[in-house]
Amino acid sequence: MKLATIESENNSRDGQLVVISSNSSKAAIVKDLYLQKALEDWGDVQNNLNSIYKNLNEDNFKDAVDVNNLKFKAPLPRAYSFLDGSAFIQHVILVRKARGAEPPEGLFEIPLMYQGISSNLLGPSDDICFDNPDYGLDFEGEYAVILGDTPLGTKAEDAAQYVKLIVMMNDVSLRGLIPRELKTGFGFLHGKPSSAFAPFAVTPEELGEYWKDGRVCLPLESTLNGELYGKPNGKEMHFSFYQLIEHASKTRALHAGTILGSGTISNKDESVGSSCLAEKRMLEKINTGEISTAFMKPGDTIEMDVKIAGKSVFGKISQKVNNA
Repeated sequence: MKLATIESENNSRDGQLVVISSNSSKAAIVKDLYLQKALEDWGDVQNNLNSIYKNLNEDNFKDAVDVNNLKFKAPLPRAYSFLDGSAFIQHVILVRKARGAEPPEGLFEIPLMYQGISSNLLGPSDDICFDNPDYGLDFEGEYAVILGDTPLGTKAEDAAQYVKLIVMMNDVSLRGLIPRELKTGFGFLHGKPSSAFAPFAVTPEELGEYWKDGRVCLPLESTLNGELYGKPNGKEMHFSFYQLIEHASKTRALHAGTILGSGTISNKDESVGSSCLAEKRMLEKINTGEISTAFMKPGDTIEMDVKIAGKSVFGKISQKVNNA
């Protein structure tokens, strides 16, 4: 099943829930329901949503609308919590080198995770607002899961049942601000502005064989200013989403609608490219001694997409950098 959010008639910040056909061509507007509410009442609404999805796919939904006529928000325009991990070890090592920091103790045993902005999440075509070139604007291609109510102390082996939806995101980062913030010991604040999300949130079964052991085993393609930048595969995720859920729920229950990110997708094979500028800059420094890749600037564009058999899974993120 595929779900998405559009503007509601009353301009609610939570938007209006729509069900998307499997080929992403048609949509069914679900009256008086938004995604956060659906997640909270998942046991009551899931069967109805699946029925709508089935009818859409069989051309039996009489009020279906053309997806091309809709303007999508983030699947969850605001969430109770956004937790972002850093489950790709290659990314952690390279980015730490870039800012002259050592890898953290227990890197391979304990996931890294921070709590980011959840009150104002960007839609797939929303501009990235830009203030200062010294901020070091970067994109980061990631996968994320959206959870149902998840109990305190959930273990990885029990976590699959709480993964309701899977999404793709651009975790916008300001590299020039991050080092100082981390040195304070309090973590990210200004260095992590609002993230952007692809339009469609899909259930795990929608990915079929590509959802395996709590990982999205598909390449995420990033295109910077019209040129393919990278396509690393999510299968190299060191900590699975199930392990990230165990880590996140260690001291708290997670409310339905919690978004949990994978961290930047990164592979050991450098030929597949990167999902952020920071990695490429570090590799340039390691290989040539000089950094030649600049951070993003006004006018730049970033697109992200994930495909199965040539068809987009989550829909496309397509953003432009503009002055704030």
